[in-house]
This record gives sequence, C-alpha cells and structure tokens, in this order.
Amino acid sequence: MVYRLARLCGGAVASLFLPTALAAQTPEQTEGLDPASPLAQLPNIGVDWPDLATDAAAEPTATATDVVTEARYTWIIEGLDTVATPLLRERFDQLSTLSAKDDDPANAAQLDRRAREDAELLVTLLRAQGYYDARVATRVEAGERPRVVLDATPGTLYRFARVTVEGLAGTGEKAAPLAEAFGVNEGAPVDADAITSGRAALAGGLATGGFPFAEVGEPEIVVDRAARTATLDLAVRAGESLRFERVVAAPGNRVFDANHVQEIARFKPSEAYDATSLDDLRRALIQTSLVSTVEVKPVPGVQSGTVDIEVRMDPAPPRTVAGELGYGTGEGARAELSWTHRNLFPPEGGLTLRSVLGTQEQLGSVVFRRNNFRARDRVLTFQLAAANTQRDAYEATTFSLSGSLERQTNIFFQKTWTWSLGAELLASDERDVIASTGQPRRRTFLIGALPTSLSYDGSDDLLNPTRGFRLGGRLSPELSLQGKAFGYTRAQIDASVYRAVGDVVIAGRTRLGTILGAPRDQVAPSRRFYAGGGASVRGYGFQSIGPRDPNNDPIGGRSLAEFAIEARVKLFGNLGIVPFIDAGNIYTAALPDFSGLRYGTGLGLRYYSSFGPIRVDVGTPINPQPGDTRVAVYVSLGQAF
Repeated sequence: MVYRLARLCGGAVASLFLPTALAAQTPEQTEGLDPASPLAQLPNIGVDWPDLATDAAAEPTATATDVVTEARYTWIIEGLDTVATPLLRERFDQLSTLSAKDDDPANAAQLDRRAREDAELLVTLLRAQGYYDARVATRVEAGERPRVVLDATPGTLYRFARVTVEGLAGTGEKAAPLAEAFGVNEGAPVDADAITSGRAALAGGLATGGFPFAEVGEPEIVVDRAARTATLDLAVRAGESLRFERVVAAPGNRVFDANHVQEIARFKPSEAYDATSLDDLRRALIQTSLVSTVEVKPVPGVQSGTVDIEVRMDPAPPRTVAGELGYGTGEGARAELSWTHRNLFPPEGGLTLRSVLGTQEQLGSVVFRRNNFRARDRVLTFQLAAANTQRDAYEATTFSLSGSLERQTNIFFQKTWTWSLGAELLASDERDVIASTGQPRRRTFLIGALPTSLSYDGSDDLLNPTRGFRLGGRLSPELSLQGKAFGYTRAQIDASVYRAVGDVVIAGRTRLGTILGAPRDQVAPSRRFYAGGGASVRGYGFQSIGPRDPNNDPIGGRSLAEFAIEARVKLFGNLGIVPFIDAGNIYTAALPDFSGLRYGTGLGLRYYSSFGPIRVDVGTPINPQPGDTRVAVYVSLGQAF
C-alpha cells in the first residue's frame, strides 16, 4: 500500500519512506538484496485512501476546489495615502499585473502570484522615492468577488545628508545657476526621479550656457541604513566656454552647402554657444521639405575658444504634384493642378507650373520661388501668368509679370511681424458695362504697381487662433495707362481679435479699404473693391454686394467696409459649430460712410483635424438685394479669419 502511494504521489513520497525502511535493516540484512525485488511490508506505516464522495460532502469549500475556481476580482492599495505621489500611482497603474488583468477572471493561485508581483513592484517604486525600508504584505479577502489587498508600510523617508557636485567651479559665474538647476540639495529626499531630472537640467544648462562638450557623470549614491540617510556625489566636466565660429557640411552632403545652412541658422559667428540654436536649425532644415534626415552636432573649432557646427543631411524627394477641387457659391467649381520641383535651382530655388480650370476662372502660370533667400524665412518670388476671369462684374484676360520679396510666417515658426515688397506689371483686356446706361464696353489697361504689406500677428495659432489679435495693412501705389496715364493708390487695413470665454472662442474681424487719386470708372474693374463671399460677407454670392449696373450686376467701388463676429463652439471629439453674423458694403466715394450695410448670418461646421480646422459655412442674407441667392455654401481649410 505504501509503495503504491509513493508511485502515485511521486518521488517526494518515495524519498520520505524509503530511507526509513532501509534504516531498519542491519548491514548483514541488506547484503545481497536485489534492488528490483518488491519491498518488504512495513508494519504500522500507511495512509488511508481518501473517500472522495464523503470528503466532498463534508467540506464543500475544500482548498482543491478554490484553486481551480475562477472569478473576477478587485484590488486596492492601503497605507500610501500620505506618501504616494501622482507619478508613483501612474507608474504603478502602467506596470501593475493586477491592473492589467483585472477584467480577466482568476483563480486563487493566479491571484497570489499577481499580488506578489505587484508587491515587489510597489516596493521598488517606493524605494525609488526614498522609502528604502518599504514593505508590502498581500492578502486576498474572500467573497463573491475576491479583493486583493496590498498593505504597504513605507517606513522612514531617507534624506541626503550630503550632496556634492564637483566640477562646477570651472564654469565661473554660471556655477550658481547651474547648481540651482540641478536642484538636489542636502536634506532633500533620496528621490530617483528628482536626481534624474536634476541631472538632465544640469546637462541642459551646460549645453545652453556655452559648454558644448560638457559631461555629467553618473550619480553615486551611498545609503546609510542605520542613520536612514544617503550621500550623493556627482562629477561634472564642463570644459571650456565656447563661441560659434562657422557651419561645416559633413562629407557626402548632397542637399545644401554650408553657406546656405548658415543663412538658415539663427546663430551668428562669435555668439556664445547655445544648444537650443542647434535644435532650431534642425527643425528649420526639416521644414524645407528637401531634407529627410539631418544631424546637427558641435565639433571643435579651428580657432581657440570656438566651436563649429557640423551638419549632415540626407535628401528628400524634391518634386511634388498637387491637386485641388473646390466650389463656392458665386465662384462656381474650380480645379487646380500644379507640379513643383523645390530645388531645381539650388539652394531652394523651386519652379512651379500651375494651372486652374474652373467655371469662372482659367489660369496658367510659371513661378520661381527661392526660400530662405539670404535670411531665414525670407522668400523671393517671380511669376509669369496668363489668366481669363469671368465675374458678374467684369470679364478680363490678363497677362502679368510680378516679383516680390517677403518675410513669411508658417505653422512651424509663426512670426509676430511679416512684411512684403513687390512689383507688378500687367496688361489686361477687360469687359464691363457703362454704369449709367448698361451698355457693354471693352478696354485695355496697362498697369504698373508697387504692392507692399506689413502685418502683426499676436494670436496663439496660425490656423485656429483662440486668443490675441492680428493687424495688417496693405498699400499699393499704381500707375495705369488707358488712353492716358494716371495714378492712384489702393490701401487696406485688416484687424481681427480672439478671446476664449470658457470653451467658446469669440472672434471678430474688421476690414476697411480705399482707392485714392482716381474716380471709380477710371480704375480697371479688376482693381476695384468688391464684397461678398466666404472670405468676406457670408450669405452673399462672391463679389455680389455693392453698387450695381442697370443689368443688376455689381460694378465694384472705391471703398470698402466689412465686419464679422462669430462664436466657435467645440461640441465633442473633433467637431464644432460656429454661428456667425457678417456685415459689409462697397461705396463709390473714396472713404466708406458705413451706410446701407448688408448683413448675412448662418451656421458653420468645423472638423478640427491635425493640420487645421476644415470649414463648412452655410449662410443666408438678412437684407438681400434683388437677385441675391437665399443660401450660400463655403468650404475651405482654416477658420474664416
């Protein structure tokens, strides 16, 4: 019976009984025994075979049943109310086995294992915060839904009895700010996170303070369990404070030469080294779209006390084919296709071939564009274009040659101040009607213009501002030859303001314009002011507001006044609605008198994508003129203003 039980229960039982049997025999008795022969009977040693039916009936909650029964559970940590930081709780939740699997049923053995794993995790996290004597006990409270309890005893918080940072003396007057940036002092808790962040802040302070080759060693911590304190030693090799000298291109660079990279960089030779300037340069090079990967690093300079910046770049595909489809009430359908080589004339000299085919507009143009022209974000542009435009107010066939130099803003580096200087020559064959009689006429205008602009952007976002304001002005002196030469000046001011009230952004806009120096009829119809449309007074057709001829077509004017206010309300997720009301009018006089304003109102839908809001506005005129449509729809990228 004993042998049979040993075979059933495995070697552990055999090791328990076999030595006892052998010990009862003398050496003489054991001689000549055959190991393969059956064991002799061992009196008074045995185990009664269990009656499974009787035992199960007597103990319905036997341990064997609990081990295999699975149930969903809850868990809780006790004892950390006064010491657990939000970061500790966050890390525990991220790494906890109990938390990761609390939706899955578990049996008693699984609960015990998960509890012990989380207890070890919690001890590790507590010690990282300075509780080196932390202990965590576990228990499982029975019930319909078992509860796992981690009972933590943090113990005493260890603190630094001494903190030594060697090597800062060589940084001179920057030693005190660097020590303050490290932030771990005598008496501070032995907190691993504080030490790590302090070490990173110290390295960053050295890098931005003119020490490109500084090294911050690994912290050495010695814990005194008896005193419940620790000491911290940190070695710093700051090196020499250096100045920028020049940009050098790494061997094999195939994108920009060193001179052009220096034009893009914000730092100048002889300025103190600052690592943030390298991060800025790296972003700017990627933003050109001509660089796929870039490495920017300091290297020892040729002259004493200087550092060179080595730049290694891999090229990105330089060609782009783009298409665009759109529709606007009053503007009709419009399709645009363009091909661009952004680096056909290095560095960053791009060529774009662009065509537009629409129900009211056809255009073909060749554009040369040089980005970062002799300075960061300065753009030189030349354009040759031929266009045919059909509007209710006029029809025009125009050939133009234009050029501009401007400082631009973009979503990567939004600028506070932007400006542009330009020149334009155009010949335009235009058809309109005589305002007094409605008789059609055709005139050819030769126009030279010097458009300039200056803008201030104090908003917080280029495409979706929520606070701040913008102010911009445009001025274009023009000389026109149509029968005889005469001059005039076009001027326009745009202002907008944004303010958040809770979760709603209130936005307002004003636009004022004037043409000085010539009567309306002398100014080419394509150079006059018009109002109405998605970027003007919504609810009205494109350019439909203002004085009209006997055929009820708009004729434009010499002055302009527009106003708009809207509430940008976020609903849920990425969706929002925008109720709006706009007003505006066109005037024959040189200055607007704000009479006869046309009002439009409506509701917009916004989808806030990762690259900016997508706008769909539906508007209706409040006091329409005869012939105005009752509903106008506008679709575009970005807010209306």
